[in-house]
Amino acid sequence: MIDRDRLAVLLDEERRTFHDRNPRSRAAASSGEHLFGGVPMTWMAKAAGGFPLFFERAAGARVVDRDGHELVDFCLGDTGAMAGHSPAATVAAVVVRYGEAGGATTMMPTEDAALVAAELTRRFGVSKWSFSLTATDANRWAIRLARAVTGRSRILVNSWCYHGSVDESLIVTGDTGPRSRPGNVGAPCDVTLTSRVAEYNDLAQLERELSHGDVAAVLMEPALTNMGIVLPEPGYLEGVRRLATAAGALLINDETHTFSAGPGGCTQAWGLSPDIVTIGKAIAGGIPAGAYGLTAELAERIATRSELDLVDTGGVGGTLAGNALSLAAARATLCDVLTDAAFATMIERCTRYTTGIDSIIAEYDLPWSVVQLGARAEYRFANPAPRNGTESQRATDAELEDYLHLALVNRGVLLTPFHNMALMCPATTDADVDLHLDVMGAAVAALCG
Repeated sequence: MIDRDRLAVLLDEERRTFHDRNPRSRAAASSGEHLFGGVPMTWMAKAAGGFPLFFERAAGARVVDRDGHELVDFCLGDTGAMAGHSPAATVAAVVVRYGEAGGATTMMPTEDAALVAAELTRRFGVSKWSFSLTATDANRWAIRLARAVTGRSRILVNSWCYHGSVDESLIVTGDTGPRSRPGNVGAPCDVTLTSRVAEYNDLAQLERELSHGDVAAVLMEPALTNMGIVLPEPGYLEGVRRLATAAGALLINDETHTFSAGPGGCTQAWGLSPDIVTIGKAIAGGIPAGAYGLTAELAERIATRSELDLVDTGGVGGTLAGNALSLAAARATLCDVLTDAAFATMIERCTRYTTGIDSIIAEYDLPWSVVQLGARAEYRFANPAPRNGTESQRATDAELEDYLHLALVNRGVLLTPFHNMALMCPATTDADVDLHLDVMGAAVAALCG
């Protein structure tokens, strides 16, 4: 239904506008000769306009780029800033910890650790917590613990899942069987030797992969998020829990992105019962922090294994994991910013957004769909909405995404460059949502007119 010639013309116009209105970012992008890929982290190079916008300052739900444009931020650091940029309570905690009290990392515990662990227990149910700097590291440690306690080697994931840069997760289904995810860089070995894969929402396939008897853990997002949001069908998550238990495999819920579902992520919102929960990004208000939590039963099983060195060679997370600054930020963010009341408002704003996108889709009779997961929503170029990661990946339209992203950012609305996700923070307003919808409606009208 999309006129590809018209799309090409509009995309070219938006790229010229982007080029002309961002001379300082353009100049900064050309000055990084000593940066690998020209940016501090290679994923920052993904830019629909040909170069990335450079960051100047931010507050709440807004960022200002190097050229002075104020952007309403629905990217929010791809979840890392879900609390909003520099929330007051988190800033105050960081100032006290790093400035007035002094010291960020001393390899000594602080009382904040116990407070954060108690709050995570309240939210997610599992009761024994430890900390990392990223959710990727939390997932890696959870995998090692699962292998240690089960004596099994394989990890089972969903096709096109997201678990950071965990090697075991970079596997997808294919027409001729499981294979490495396209673009996987420097894999230590063939991923089919370490991992098994099943499509999300497919219990028969999950049961078949578990039947080999070599799976230590099912590592999953309760809802897929990074390849578009894919929600569970009725009975699916209950079936996953049942099949994992029957197969002697642990169940790990990665709530790093699905934290948007509510104060305790999908685990609390949907009454789930994983053996391990991993989380990162948002819990410390943008200060690097990750965490993994175990059930009391699993923690006891591990504790009885005297041959496991959990202190020195078996440790994962690095010297900075669990540092005083990260935990001070996490305490303030969880207790004073991303509160139950804040989530209620964020979810309400997201419902307003989802309803608006639905109306645009209906007005132009587009074969698209939009799915909401709490404070997060995403549209996909498919209808009905994809029911697994492979279907969602096939709905990708790079040119169409680039056009919409540029149309939005050229008019003051920022999305993450990787997908069409909009995330609400406590500072997001109805006016912010309405601006996004107005710009999106105009972009679609120009495309379909």
